[in-house]
Amino acid sequence: MLRLGVNIDHVATVRNARGGAYPDPVRAATVAQAAGADGITAHLREDRRHILDDDIDGLMDALSIPLNFEMAATDEMQAIALRHKPHAVCIVPEKREERTTEGGLEVAREENKLAHFIAPLRDAGCRVSIFIAADPAQIEAANRIGAQVIELHTGAYCDFHAEGRFEERDEELERLREMSAFAHSLGLEVHAGHGLTYDTVKPIAAFPEVVELNIGHFLIGEAIFAGLDPAIREMRRMMDEARA
Repeated sequence: MLRLGVNIDHVATVRNARGGAYPDPVRAATVAQAAGADGITAHLREDRRHILDDDIDGLMDALSIPLNFEMAATDEMQAIALRHKPHAVCIVPEKREERTTEGGLEVAREENKLAHFIAPLRDAGCRVSIFIAADPAQIEAANRIGAQVIELHTGAYCDFHAEGRFEERDEELERLREMSAFAHSLGLEVHAGHGLTYDTVKPIAAFPEVVELNIGHFLIGEAIFAGLDPAIREMRRMMDEARA
C-alpha cells in the first residue's frame, strides 16, 4: 500500500504567529494518526520558525506511527536526532532566507561529508532519507553515501501545474517517473513530496516504485475549510484510487 506521511509543520507556523500553545502540532499529529496517516513528518529548522524542540519531545511520546524527522545536515540536528532516535531522518537543504525548502539537497558535491554525517544515524537505527531533485547524478550519489531512502522533490511539477505551464509540467512528471524507476533499480526506497494537492497527487501516486508521499501545507490549509480529519481521508482516498 502507498503510505501517506502528514507534515504538521504549518500547524506550528500558525501557533507561532501569535505565540502561546494553540494550535498544538502534537494534537494535529494525533488527529492525522487517527485519520489514517501512516507517519508524521516534522522539520526542526535551525531558526525554529515552526516546529520547536518541545514539539519533537511531544511527538515522540504521543505517536504510535513513525516520526520522520526532517533536518539539515548540521551537528546540532544530528545530536538531537541521535538523542531521540526517530524511525526516520530526512536530510534536507536549508537556507534562512527561504520561505520553505526550495529544492533538493546537493549530494553529488558533498558526498564525503554527507556519508560521514549519516553513518551515526544509520548506526542508531534511523532510516536515512535524502531529499533530492529528480536527477540521476543526485540519486547515484545518495546511493553511494549509504542512504536507504530518497524523497523526490515534486515542487517544480506542482508549480508548473498551478501556473498553467502544462507542457513543462508533463516533462517534469515524466522526469519524476523515470527517476523513480531508476532509484528503485539501485535498491533505494522511493518517496516523493512537496507541494502536492488534490489536483496533482494522482499522477505521482500512480508510480509503482513510490511507496510513500509526504504532504503537509495543502492538508493544513484544506483543514481550515473541511477539517483535518476529512482532508487527510480524502487525500488517502485519492492516493488509493490512483494506485489501484
